[in-house]
Amino acid sequence: MPLSNKESTERMDNLNRGRRKWFVLAAIGTSTFMSALDTSVVNSILPVIIRSLGSDIATIQWVVTIYLLIVSGLLLSFGRLGDLRGHKPFFLLGFGIFILSSAFCGLASSAGWLIAFRGLQALGAAMLAANSPAILTKNFPATQRGQALGLQATMTYLGLMVAPSIGGWLTDSFTWRAVFFINIPVGLLAFSLSWLFIPAEEKPAHTERFDLTGALLFLAGLVALLLWLNQGHDWGWITPVSVLSLTIAIVCLVLFTRIEYRLSSPMLDMSLFKDSVFSLSIISAILIYMAIFSILFLMPFYLIQGRELNPSQAGLILTIQPLVMAISAPFSGTISDRFGTRVPCILGMGILSFGLFFLTRLEPSTSYSDIAVALGIAGLGIGTFISPNNSAIMGSAPRHRQGIAAAILATARSVGMVLGIGLSGAILTTILSNSSGDEVLFKSVQASFYAAFGIAILGLIVSAVKINNRIRVKGNNNERVETR
Repeated sequence: MPLSNKESTERMDNLNRGRRKWFVLAAIGTSTFMSALDTSVVNSILPVIIRSLGSDIATIQWVVTIYLLIVSGLLLSFGRLGDLRGHKPFFLLGFGIFILSSAFCGLASSAGWLIAFRGLQALGAAMLAANSPAILTKNFPATQRGQALGLQATMTYLGLMVAPSIGGWLTDSFTWRAVFFINIPVGLLAFSLSWLFIPAEEKPAHTERFDLTGALLFLAGLVALLLWLNQGHDWGWITPVSVLSLTIAIVCLVLFTRIEYRLSSPMLDMSLFKDSVFSLSIISAILIYMAIFSILFLMPFYLIQGRELNPSQAGLILTIQPLVMAISAPFSGTISDRFGTRVPCILGMGILSFGLFFLTRLEPSTSYSDIAVALGIAGLGIGTFISPNNSAIMGSAPRHRQGIAAAILATARSVGMVLGIGLSGAILTTILSNSSGDEVLFKSVQASFYAAFGIAILGLIVSAVKINNRIRVKGNNNERVETR
């Protein structure tokens, strides 16, 4: 039977939407790859930047620190603004700021200017990170959400995996400035894809207002907290400046929480945390990122300082973990779409715990093949866990709170990173400063990995108690997307 004009038009629209979502994924994936590549590459070339700009370690560390503080502090604000004004405009604006600031970073004439431009770059990165998962969730059906988020995670891992080799090649062939300039063509490509294929969103029917007071309190509180965690070991944990930073963090975040409960249009909808799947998934995310960044922080000390490998040799071994993560993440996401998120999360956290237990056994004579196997197991666990857990978070939030959910997820990642590095660094430096001997470094690394193993076990317990809810989509803006 021939189709009517209306049926033919509807079928063509559905076909176009089906094709367009993959271009949306390509745009989001490119931005994710670019952000991961930039962050990892910059960390790896800091010694080169120090020599080039005639600076010192304490100053150049702020190239990394300022980026972390600004991104973390603004994620919630841009997620909320995306929910209120549409995610596409802020995503595109974030690209524009990121591309322009990358050019400025490459042209920086001093460490001070580089730090300032990295702060501007972090502003754009916060817009991208806070809105990208929400855009993906809204453009893919619930039955493909885990697959889409898994593929996005793969782009992150690919960025982390190729960063050392690309950064080394660009720096050796040109200068460290090329590391920033490479963002310009990549960013323009992703910006073009985003402009063309991310659909414009309908203006929300609700008339909620942006909570500026809450935004400022959250920014001040989280920045003070992360600054204390990041710099406390240099300042001294009980010095006046450390105590002041922690006090500001506690006061601002307590005030923020009290205000958010009372407002009709809060910056952070506290009712999201009443959903056990959402709240436990966020806790799980913080715990796994603590474990991930403990590994990333500790392994270079073990391989380069302990086993006396050169950076290229160590980089080759460290590539194994993100490679396995990149392969396993999309498969895990696809499986979670069919069978639910709970089992893959438990399985992933269990495998990671197993890998971390192997890493606690690292000794001066451990074979490189055993090290590679341990890192591969850890990478498999991480890749298996991340996509389903992200899907559970985004699926348990209402459609008009997708930006906030994405921002909370990104904030959990930043907090987990700082806590993981801070805890590992504290254990490592404490043992090194209070002990002596040829094997003290290995003992301190083992002790730090035992702490990471304990964190992963706690994450396994949290994942195991998640309630396996299933919420149907009814098409209403206030309905949840679907969680299984």
